[in-house]
Amino acid sequence: MRYPIAIEPGDATHAYGVVVPDLPGCFSAGDTLDEAMVNAESAVLAWMETTLDQGGTIPSASSLGTLREAHPEFRDWVWALVTIDPVLLDDTLEQIDITLPRRVLRHVDARAKAAGESRSGYFARLAIS
Repeated sequence: MRYPIAIEPGDATHAYGVVVPDLPGCFSAGDTLDEAMVNAESAVLAWMETTLDQGGTIPSASSLGTLREAHPEFRDWVWALVTIDPVLLDDTLEQIDITLPRRVLRHVDARAKAAGESRSGYFARLAIS
């Protein structure tokens, strides 16, 4: 997935600001143009994950031309695209086989039970927190 971003030019004392017009409230910044683009990718992914976690849907990306016409306030800004790998947003369940010492597994199971979670749910929460 490729999403257009508008980048407000920075200088020696001001960061580059980034806005993602297709994703309301999604923005970022960076001290350099490269940093701004990398941070924009992280911001877009975080916005999408939060939206999906809250039961929302991800809007389709608009074309650069459409956005440039629709947002004259970004006339002097630089336009670019960030790419998000859709695999990072895939919630398809997948069964795995792992090997742990019994002693460690007992600790995991006890902590999962204390948290009111399944073993799988406990591992998943730890991995994404």
